[in-house]
Parts: sequence; structure tokens; C-alpha cells
Amino acid sequence: MPLLQLNAYGSDFTLHAGHEPPRPTLERALDGSGPVIIMVHGFKFSPGHPVACPHRHILSLAPERRCRKAASWPRGLGFGTPDPSEGLAIAFGWQARGAIWTAYRQAELAGDALAQLITIIHAIAPERPIHAIAHSLGARVVLSALPVLQPGLLRRAILLAGAEYESRASAAMASAGGQRTEVINITSRENDLFDVMLEMLIAPSRRGDRALGLHMPDRPNTVTLQLDHADTLNALSRIGFPVAPPTSTICHWSSYLRAGVFALYAAALRGDSRLDMVELRRLAAQPPQPRWARVRPLPSVGLPALSGRPVAR
Repeated sequence: MPLLQLNAYGSDFTLHAGHEPPRPTLERALDGSGPVIIMVHGFKFSPGHPVACPHRHILSLAPERRCRKAASWPRGLGFGTPDPSEGLAIAFGWQARGAIWTAYRQAELAGDALAQLITIIHAIAPERPIHAIAHSLGARVVLSALPVLQPGLLRRAILLAGAEYESRASAAMASAGGQRTEVINITSRENDLFDVMLEMLIAPSRRGDRALGLHMPDRPNTVTLQLDHADTLNALSRIGFPVAPPTSTICHWSSYLRAGVFALYAAALRGDSRLDMVELRRLAAQPPQPRWARVRPLPSVGLPALSGRPVAR
């Protein structure tokens, strides 16, 4: 069973299909080897929704939706192959539709459910490493789970264009569970507009707080990779992970749609030594570019002055 579909239900979790308790299914699914990788979607998805169900979209081995954003995460991460040691992919759905304020609150509850799931997985198969990858508000789900977890249960998490504040991430990383989890923060200046929208719509917990796309707590177990930074892309290519450069000025989905990104994420979650935390921090040593770096400056326009001479704007 390469893929198991689960959903948060309040602060608990259930099977996506079927009414039986999830633990027996988990026990059967974990009767194998390899990593357990939990995939968490972001805003606007909802399990069972006729057009926005994540289990028929990005979290599926064969997405039913025919749109450019329906890229299969489990396929990209190396699941669905004949290899018996490929591990187990868990598609973790949660209620992320409705107003952004509602989804933001739901993400915290889903974090409690995720922490419960990770704890049970560890109890069933303590020898198997557990990782997570999440997009947008899914990053808030993962970060909300960290303070609830025992240290070391979640080994590594990759956050793609995370829709959360730096202060809340800092509190999560300072918790006992957070101190033992490696977090790779994937950013791009393509997401600046969405970061600003988060800051405008969701009240921060402290003045001057900023979204993760601009700043991630700097700790030994955290690293930020800006995937539209030429130096970062060149460094990744030199060690065998070519990632296509961005083609858009504004895009919220670039972190999982660009060619080469899933080869990078799969290696990072499957123990590739080229991507240990020391090497990743070395690759990301250059300072990230400032917000709006991808927006070209407006051209100078000559306007007539009262004297009849042009002035530059």
C-alpha cells in the first residue's frame, strides 16, 4: 500500500474512505520498510469536495483534475513504484475551504490531528522515519503539530510557500518537538503577493511580524532555500539537483510545479547525504533577496512640466 488517505476531523483523524477506525488500517499499511512521508495541502482544498478534493488532485497517484496545478505529489516523491522499500505516503486532508480566517483557524486544529497521527505511527513502527511536506496553509498545520509532539518523532519537514508568521514558526521551533525537527523552508519572490495578502488579512501576534516567505527563524535545524535565487539554483545544480528557473513574476504554486523540484524534495526526505542540514545551510548561505525583487521597476516616463520641459517620474 504505497498511499494511505486520511483526513483531520476536528483535532482527530479518520480514513478518507470507510467508517472503520483508522488504526488497524495504519497497522497494515506500516507493515513494511522505508520512510513515512505525510503530505499536507493548503488553502481551498476540502476532502470530498466535488472539484477541490485533495485526494483526487495533488495528493493522488493519478489526479483526476485536468489542470496545470494537478501535479501528483506522491508520484513526484517516488511512490507508486515496484520498489518494496519505497515507504508509505500519507495524504493528509483537512477542511481548508471558506474564508481565509476560517481556514487559518482550522489549520491549527488540523495540527493537533497531525500530531496524534504521527504519535500513533511512531508507536506502531518506531524504527521508520516520519517526514512531512506541506504547501501554503499546510505549513501552519505542520508547525502547529510540533509543540504537541514528543521530540524526534517528526524528523524533517519541507514547507512550500508557507502561509504562516515568523513569530508562530519561532515558537513552534523553540518547543521540545520543534527543536528535534529539521525544517526546510522553500521560498520564492514569486509568492510575495500572497505573503502580503496573509499579512493584510490575518492579524499578527506581534507588531512587525512577517510571513515565512520573508523570514524563517534562524536555528541549527532550519534553512531557507529561495528557489528563484540564481545562486541557490546554481548551487543545487552543481550537486546534482537541477531545478528549472521561474517563468512567472507572481505564482503561489511554483514550489511544486517547476521541473526538478520533486527530485530535490524526494532526495531531501529519503536521506540523501548531499542534502543534510549542514550542506543545505551552506547552499543557502547567501542572503535572500528582498520582497518584490521579481517585480521590474516601472519605466521612467517624461511628463510635461509647467515650463514645458519634461520631468522624470
